[in-house]
Parts: sequence; C-alpha cells; structure tokens
Amino acid sequence: MWIASALGFFSIVKKDGAFHVRARCRTDLVALEAAAGLTPKIIVSPDADYHYRILVGPEAIPNILRALGDSVTYPNFKSAIAHSPTQYPKLRAYESFWWELKSLQDRHDH
Repeated sequence: MWIASALGFFSIVKKDGAFHVRARCRTDLVALEAAAGLTPKIIVSPDADYHYRILVGPEAIPNILRALGDSVTYPNFKSAIAHSPTQYPKLRAYESFWWELKSLQDRHDH
C-alpha cells in the first residue's frame, strides 16, 4: 500500500510475519512514529529499495492509520504539501503522480 500524506510518503507491506512500514526519507518515519505513538527502531538498509523502515505487528496498523487520518487538516493535499517545509520536496513527484492518474481517468471516463 502506498500512502502519500502530510506526514510523509510510506509503503506498507506484509512479509516474514510483520508489517514493514517503509519510507524513502527517515524524517517521514520519525514523524509517523511520533504521531502514532510508536517506538520501534528505524532500520536503515542502504541497499534496499526503501532505505528506511520499521517493523510492526498487526496491532500497530490501526494506530498508524488513525495518525494518518488525523493528519488530514487541509482542504487541498497538494497545497498542504506546498506549504510544508518537510514535505515540499515531494511536491513535484506528487503532482506528476496526480497528472498520470488524471490522464488515466480521462482516457477511461467516457
């Protein structure tokens, strides 16, 4: 699952019996941990696709999703990202993703 949020960009997968909450930026995981009340150690894996991750059990997923939901305090996501010093560097990627999906919608919405 990919999640683009005001807290950061995350990929959540389940493997080896744990949920891997992965991020490209360490600061995103730090923000998520604080917002969700988590304390797992951030694992740094420079050779992995996502360099930063935390491993959590299924009981942590509702706290993570609640924290992500609570971070929605804005009427427009891209505008919120544009005004966030920590998230602004992702704006161009989010806008590209938005345009690609809009293009897909426009082609299939007839």
